[in-house]
Order: sequence, then structure tokens, then C-alpha cells
Amino acid sequence: AALLPRPARGLTDRLYCGRRVCYEVLGVSRQASKAEIARAYRQLARQYHPDRYRGEPAGGEGGGAQAAHEKFLLIAAAYETLKDEETRKDYDYMLDHPEEYYRHYYHYYSRRLAPKVDVTIVILVTVCAISVFQFFSWWSSYNEAINYLASVPKYRIQATEIARQQGLLNKTKEKGKNRRSKEEIREEEEEIIKDIIKNKIDIKGGYQKPKIYDILLFQILLAPFYWCKYIVWYCWWIYCFTIKGQEYGVEEKLYIIRRYMKMSQSQFDSLEDHQKETFLERQLWIRENYEAYKREQEEELKKKMAMDPRWKRYRRWMKNEGPGRLTFIDD
Repeated sequence: AALLPRPARGLTDRLYCGRRVCYEVLGVSRQASKAEIARAYRQLARQYHPDRYRGEPAGGEGGGAQAAHEKFLLIAAAYETLKDEETRKDYDYMLDHPEEYYRHYYHYYSRRLAPKVDVTIVILVTVCAISVFQFFSWWSSYNEAINYLASVPKYRIQATEIARQQGLLNKTKEKGKNRRSKEEIREEEEEIIKDIIKNKIDIKGGYQKPKIYDILLFQILLAPFYWCKYIVWYCWWIYCFTIKGQEYGVEEKLYIIRRYMKMSQSQFDSLEDHQKETFLERQLWIRENYEAYKREQEEELKKKMAMDPRWKRYRRWMKNEGPGRLTFIDD
């Protein structure tokens, strides 16, 4: 019987009320209700609150104001422990099972250090904020591309001709009471030209028209669908071209070429059609042909760099001056 741990042995200075039992601090039983605990706390808080203490002996225990202040902190800790149902349940478990020392530490600090806001809500709000920023950023890039194309004479002349054929520019020049200033007419004509460019030109790559399904939020929600789609496609690829030995189609050939070039789908789509036709004519879906093509491109790049005057000046500077030499030459 002497070897059996008693409840008091499970109490430590750094957990809950320390070496004191919280129920005894408030003067209530373990079966006390929340109302009884709150009533006992208010009575003791009025008695030992530093603002109310005027020099009387602190509860007959002596010690003056300092003892009253420490007593008040102990009362507050006891009330914080017992007012919450979950914390009170952990504390009662500690009193009944003092031998589970590390478990008590874990529950105590996990509740004290746990975030006040649900982590799921924080992640959801963060993803939504990133998605909104991403969508408006893409729209800004798209409008920037449209404004640039509207300033290029080639596209502007074509768009203006289409607008005249459709009679859109004639509507902007009204007479009588509805007559507007030249600035308003010019702005409306500019918007008409931009709308025609948006409808007639298919912009690809990083400046393409944004789609709501491309933002982060929808990508996360549709991730299971994309994974299932990829698994089905991969099984189909293995069955058709590995097991049955079928010949590649045009789409399959372009897919293999894109993988060899390590380009994303949007980057590959931004290439001109004649470039893709060149890839197919040279049969770059075959690994050996692609390696030869890659070496040719590297040699051409080296020749261009060798003939480039700016590259020559840079090499001459690296040879004569070097990046680590101090110089007072302005250029």
C-alpha cells in the first residue's frame, strides 16, 4: 500500500495549480457545478484582488500584499482550470491517474499552445486569398497583352477594318442631341478595337485569357478528378502502345516531343504551328532524332553568341578586366 502512488504525487509546480488541488483552492468539491465554481471564484477574487486589498492580513495567513497577490493568481489559475469542461476532465484524470506523468504534460501544453482559430479555416482563407490574387493577376497580364496588340499597327489595322465592315465604328459617330465629344468617341472606338482583338486572336502562354478552373482553389478541389483521369489515361497508354504496339498518332507524337523538351502544356501551345510541323517532319518523338536536333540547336546558339557583338565585348571584358578588378572607367 505504501508503494501505491497517491494523487498528490501527480501534482507538479508547472501544471494547473501546482502542488495545490484546484478544488481545495476554490473551496469546492469535485462534484461542484460550473455555477458553484464561478460563485466561489468571485467571492475569493473580491477578497484577494490586489486592488481591493488594503493591508489586512491575507486570509489570516500573514504575508501582506505579496501573499494576497500570489493567492489571487492561484485562485485565477484554479478557476481557469475548472471552468472549461475539457480542461477540467484532463485535470480530474490527472488526479485519478498521477502515475501517467508525461501524458499530463502533453495534454496540458497541447491545450495551452493550441491555436485559437481552427487550422482548417486558416488554410481555407489563405487558399482563397491566393486564388483571388492569382485570378486578378492573370486578368492584368491578359489586359496588358490586349493593350499591346492594340498598339501594333498590323493587328490594329485588321481590327479597324473588321469593325468598319460590321458597322461598329459608324455607331460611335452620332449627331444631334446624342452627339458626344471627340474624346468619348475615341475611347469607345478603342474599346471596340480591343474587343475585336480579344475575339479574333487566340493568345496562348502566360498571357492567355484566365479561366476560373485554373486558379489554386479549383485545382485543389479538382485534384482527385485529375488524378483519376491521369491514371485512366496512363493505363490506356500502356495498353495501346506498349502491350498492343500501336503506332503513335499526331497528339501522342507531340506529347512525347513536349516531354523531351521539358515544356509545359501552355509553353508548347504558344509555339507556332510551323514549328510543330517541323518537329513532326524530323520525327523528334524518336529519342535519337531528338538528341541530334538538340545538338544542332546548341551549335547554332553557340554560333549566334560568337557573332553577337555584345557577347564579344563581354568575353573581351572578362579576359582583360575580369569581374574582380577595380576600375575607375565610367562605362
